[in-house]
Amino acid sequence: MKSYFITGTDTGIGKTCVVAGLARSLKQNQINVGVMKPYASGSKKNTKFRSEDVEILVDAAQVNDPEDLLNPYFFSIPASPFSAAKRLGVTIDNKMVLERFKKLQQLYDVMLVEGIGGVLTPILANYYVIDLIKDMNLETIIVTSSKIGTVNHTLMTCKMCEKYNVTVRGLIINDHEPGYNTSDLKQDFEDLTGVSVLGIIPHIDHFNTETLSQILSKKIDLKSLIRF
Repeated sequence: MKSYFITGTDTGIGKTCVVAGLARSLKQNQINVGVMKPYASGSKKNTKFRSEDVEILVDAAQVNDPEDLLNPYFFSIPASPFSAAKRLGVTIDNKMVLERFKKLQQLYDVMLVEGIGGVLTPILANYYVIDLIKDMNLETIIVTSSKIGTVNHTLMTCKMCEKYNVTVRGLIINDHEPGYNTSDLKQDFEDLTGVSVLGIIPHIDHFNTETLSQILSKKIDLKSLIRF
């Protein structure tokens, strides 16, 4: 079965929601699915995990792996790993991150890895999220939006994946902000990138993993997504 790295065209684009929805859908289809968010940042929430995103993923996939496997690095300021580590005096060991990913990969049939920011979010001075995707040897799913400016952001993300020889399995449009007509946008994306739009998530006032899982199950062929 295939595993995926879910990235986005921007921060706050809905990566966590998509990973959670996919994880719950796969779980409900009796797929042994694991989740990971190697790098997370932001204010620490009053939750079981340092990162609220990680808690959402764990709840969706119903896993009980140790936090240091699920989320090796959490930075308590909203910044890229490179910037946050520099300000907080933290040394990033990306080899350790890859080793923990491999441990999780051995436990599950399908792994869904959520990125931080976009593909060029810096982790080290000359090491970006896209390098991490390549080192994990994963195909990627890109979460994008329907807001004005999305065409530029989406094309840049796809072009960068092409440059790095990272296979893009598909795009998911999150219609969380008003902008383009999503039917027109879907056609434009496919014409301009040659990448399929896997699904369009309609505007949801209040995020709910179960609701999103039902939407994704209807819009995405999960079986073809995870089969080689």
